[in-house]
Amino acid sequence: MTTTPAKDSADFWFDPLCPWAWMTSRWMLEVERVRDVTVRWHVMSLSVLNEGRDLPPEYRDLMDRGWGPVRVVTAARALHGEEVVLPLYTAMGTRIHPGGNKDFDEVIAQALDEVGLPADLAAAAGTETYDAQLRASHTEGISLVGEDVGTPVVAFEGTAFFGPVVTPAPKGEDAGKLWDGCLLVARTPGFFELKRTRTQGPVFD
Repeated sequence: MTTTPAKDSADFWFDPLCPWAWMTSRWMLEVERVRDVTVRWHVMSLSVLNEGRDLPPEYRDLMDRGWGPVRVVTAARALHGEEVVLPLYTAMGTRIHPGGNKDFDEVIAQALDEVGLPADLAAAAGTETYDAQLRASHTEGISLVGEDVGTPVVAFEGTAFFGPVVTPAPKGEDAGKLWDGCLLVARTPGFFELKRTRTQGPVFD
């Protein structure tokens, strides 16, 4: 009898607010299709990351409102299991990013309805009930790459990196080749950063 080898696991940390995490997550879904990798999805929080920082008023307002979506994802995971994280993130992210909806209360309500989760989970947005779990997940991800980066964080076989920051999200074998390259540089001892100035915003295709 032959058996199918188990797929390798990668871990991905995201904040539903972040457009670049959204782009990278869509790339990661393509990677799952073309490489023997299964992704486990985790929350991190730009609101946690920016606590106590002096921010422009507009960004501070976003960070204050940003607790809602990530708290709801955390509550959904705690009450309904890990398997709901990606569908709920996708439902939220589709509305926030390609859809351009910044009314997070509306986004949350619609996303919960789309994935068939109880509407009363929306109440978690305004409470600290699941903040300990949220902070633990955030700390787990950010500790792998350091406090001077944000979301997304990807970890695989003991290697972790921030990003890649890419737009539009590569598809098919192009996604696989980018994955291969990320692993190659991230596994290089002493390698920390490869960067250039972004010349365009996220392309949601």
